[in-house]
Amino acid sequence: MQNYFLIFILLWILSWCCPLLPSTGSYCPLLAEVRLTPSQLFLRPCSASSNRNGEDSWFKSLFVRKVDPRKDAHSHLLAKKEESNLYKIQFHNVKPECLDAYNKLCEDVLPSIHTNEYYPCELVGTWNTWYGEQDQAVHLWRYRGGYPALTEVMNKLKNNKEFLEYRKERGRMLLSRRNQLLLEFSFWNEPVPREGPNIYELRSYQLRPGTMIEWGNYWARAISYRQQNREAVGGFFSQIGHLYMVHHLWAYKNLQLREDTRNAVWQHEGWNEVVYYTVPLIQHMDSRIMIPMKTSPLQ
Repeated sequence: MQNYFLIFILLWILSWCCPLLPSTGSYCPLLAEVRLTPSQLFLRPCSASSNRNGEDSWFKSLFVRKVDPRKDAHSHLLAKKEESNLYKIQFHNVKPECLDAYNKLCEDVLPSIHTNEYYPCELVGTWNTWYGEQDQAVHLWRYRGGYPALTEVMNKLKNNKEFLEYRKERGRMLLSRRNQLLLEFSFWNEPVPREGPNIYELRSYQLRPGTMIEWGNYWARAISYRQQNREAVGGFFSQIGHLYMVHHLWAYKNLQLREDTRNAVWQHEGWNEVVYYTVPLIQHMDSRIMIPMKTSPLQ
C-alpha cells in the first residue's frame, strides 16, 4: 500500500510539472532527451540516476536532461550529406546617399561572377532591406564544393581587375559590413531561382549554445507545415561568424499574404508544440523584409 501511495504522489507531481503533455504521441522534454543521427531523428527516454556526490536526491535526477557525449559535430548531423555546399551571407550597411550607386555597381559586376563557370560559385540572391535595418544590402552566395571552392574563388578574384575595382569603389560607399559562412539544414529546400515579384523575409535566430540539435529536431517536423504556398526558400546555420545563428529565408507575394500564411499555420496540429518548445532555445531573433535587386536570381 505504501508503494502505491508513493507512485500516486509521484504521478500527481509530474502532472503539475508537465501540464502541457502533447496528446499526439509526442514527448515531454522533462522525461526525454533529443538525439539525432545522420540518417534519422529519434527520441529515447531518460534514465533516472542519483547524483554521484549524493548532493541531489534521486527524485531531482528525474528532471535533469541527460545528454550523451556527442561523437560528431552538429554540422555533420544537421547538414546535407549528398552535396558539399557552403554558403556565404554578406550584410553591407550602405551610406544612405550612396544606395542607388551601390545597387548599380552590384548589378554591373556580381552577375558576371555568377554566370562565369571559371568561378565555382553562384549568386543565390541579392536584396535591399525594406523593413528592418535600413540602407542595407544582403547577398547570399553558394559555393559548390565547400571550403575548397571558397578558397579557389577567393584566389581567382585576386587577379580579377574588374572585381578589385568593384571592391575599391564599394569601400567608399559602405559604413560597415560583415559576413557569415553557413551550411544548409538537410530537411530544408535548396534555394533555387524563382520568378517574381516577391518580397523576402530573412528571420535570424541567435540560439543558446548547445541547442542546435534540438532546434533541428523540432524544425525537421515543422518545415512540412510551411510549404503550403511555396514560401520556404532556404534554412541555414552558421559555421564561421556569429555562431549558433540560424537563418530562415521565406518568400511571399506581399505583406498581407505573409500575414495570412503565418496565421494559417496555427491551424495545423503540432505547430503550437513546435513554437512552445523552440522559443526557449532562442537568445535573440530578428526579421528583415527584403526587396530583390534587378539581377537577383531570386525575384
